[in-house]
This record gives sequence, structure tokens and C-alpha cells, in this order.
Amino acid sequence: MKKSSLLTSIAFTFLMVFTFNVGAQEFKDLDKSPMDVAAYPSDYKVSDKLAKITYSRPQLKGRTVEELAKEGEVWRTGANEAAELTLYKDIKFGDQIVKAGTYTFYVIPGEKSWTAIISSDLNVWGSYFYNEEKDVARLKVPVTKGKTSLEAFSIAFDKADNGVAMHIGWGTVRVAVPFSM
Repeated sequence: MKKSSLLTSIAFTFLMVFTFNVGAQEFKDLDKSPMDVAAYPSDYKVSDKLAKITYSRPQLKGRTVEELAKEGEVWRTGANEAAELTLYKDIKFGDQIVKAGTYTFYVIPGEKSWTAIISSDLNVWGSYFYNEEKDVARLKVPVTKGKTSLEAFSIAFDKADNGVAMHIGWGTVRVAVPFSM
């Protein structure tokens, strides 16, 4: 009987150690550039969306927009993975029709205008592997200057003439990307 009691104790101890190790799972700290989503319409009670973009929100932290989103270089439109744009209906992007679907959304920052790019590439980390051959549509949009500075990179949609505008803001840089129906 003592041998079986000893085996039971050993088995119980092993089980408890294993259980505590599973319960002591390590979790990462909060992401330095948290992921966010902007959609149109933005009302969560409306299920009939036109567009949604998933992106990460880097912070300036004493740096400039120009340091982080370099002029003339393809940028992932945020941090971490490249921004993903989902269109729930066919839209007109400049003079090109873009079919409903999910795409990667890049930009090429410039002093007076930014080039907005919708790419068929998906699940892309950064813009390191950007491939121009996968561009679905491109559109140059003017840069304006905001009255206040945004510490966190931000995207928001609102109604515009003949469609929707996706507003990109960071620091005092403001860019409005039009989508029409």
C-alpha cells in the first residue's frame, strides 16, 4: 500500500507542477504601436459597411513624420504589418474601378502630395517586400497642414462628394484619400 501511495503522491506532484506551469503563461507587453480599425460608416450599429482599414498606430515620441514616413519611399501606412483595406463594394479610386475585396494599402509620402496605393498583396510585414506589379490602383492626393499635432498616427473616414474620404493624419500632416461610387 505504501508503494501505491508514494506513486500517487509523485503523480499528484507532477500534475500540480505541470498545471502551474501552464497557468504561468508569459504574455507580451502592450504593443508600442497598437492596432486599430477605421471604417465607413463608423457607427457600429450599421452593419452595411463600405470600407474598413486595419492599421497600427505608431507614436511620434519626439521624432518627425518625415523621419518615420520617408519622402519618396513606399510606406506601410502605419507600423508593423502593412495596412489592410477591405472594400465591401466596388469603388472608384481616381479613374480606376477597384473591386470589392481585401487589399494592402501603401502610401508614398511627398512634400506636396502623397501617392496612395491599393495592392493585391496580402499579409505583408511592413513595406520591405512591396511589389509594384501587384498594384491595383494608384492616386496622387494633396498634403495639407492641420491646426493641431497628432502624436499617434491616425486614420478616419467621413462622407465626401460622391463617396467617402479616408483621412490620414500624423503630426500636422493631413491627407484625404477619396473613394467614389
